Order: sequence, then structure tokens, then C-alpha cells
Amino acid sequence: MPVTIIDAGPNQVSRSTEVNASAAELYAMVADPRRHHELDGSDTVSDNIKCPDNIALGSRFTTGMKMFGVPYRITSTVTALTPDELFEWRHPFGHRWRWEFATLTPTLTRVTETFDYRDTGPIKDTLKYYERMGFAKANARGIEATLTKLAARYSR
Repeated sequence: MPVTIIDAGPNQVSRSTEVNASAAELYAMVADPRRHHELDGSDTVSDNIKCPDNIALGSRFTTGMKMFGVPYRITSTVTALTPDELFEWRHPFGHRWRWEFATLTPTLTRVTETFDYRDTGPIKDTLKYYERMGFAKANARGIEATLTKLAARYSR
């Protein structure tokens, strides 16, 4: 399935695709941070280091990451969840990753992933920093690769 660019508004990068799986199955994967390395198409997510067994609003999880070949850990907080429809977490720098699932048929779901950097903290120039450093473009490529990988995983 092709990946479609979604206009989510300023300072947001959003893409979607259709996946041959139920929203419940896809949500279960995304809402379990221990499985994020299975989804990642950007090659930045390593493994989950710490995660509660029962994810709820406000839950925190720590993930092993790597950027520019340098490993690091990041602790994120779950900021929104609606079972089988929406899962979102916030990084300490303020940007959010949001996954939305829209049931098209019992076995076909439109999946939308969004990198939202509208609220990236108190530093006025943070938005410019994200763009100057290329995070918006790099994350667009990563989202496209992630959604392509997810659709291929469930291709029939």
C-alpha cells in the first residue's frame, strides 16, 4: 500500500497507509513500547529497557535509541490513548509521536503516524532548531519507512 502525506498543520509531520490487519491488532503492537523496535523503519529504536506491564495515561517507558551511531536512552510519557484508535507519547524535549487507527473493514485499517513538534519546550527557537537540524525531514523519511514496513508485515 502506498504511504500518503497528511497535512496535519504547522510543525507536524504526518503520513498514513492502509494495513491488512485489524485496528485492535495494530494498536496492541504500538501500545506496547517493548515492541516499538519491530515497527521502526528509521533504524533509531533499539530496545525497550523499562516499561510497565499495563500501559495507562501517564505511564513512563525507557527505550534504547541510537542517532548518528551514538546510543542513548530516552524516557517517554504516554499522553493519550484510546484503545484500538489512538496511542501517543511525549519525549522530554516536548515533541510527541502519535499513532491513529481508523477501521476501514474488520481486516483493513488506515494507520496514521505523526511527529508533532509544536510544543517543544520553553526555548523560543526550539522549533527552528528542529527544522535546521533536519529532524522534520528525517522523521518524515522514518515515518514513511515505518509505515511501509508495517504494511509489508501484513501484506497478503
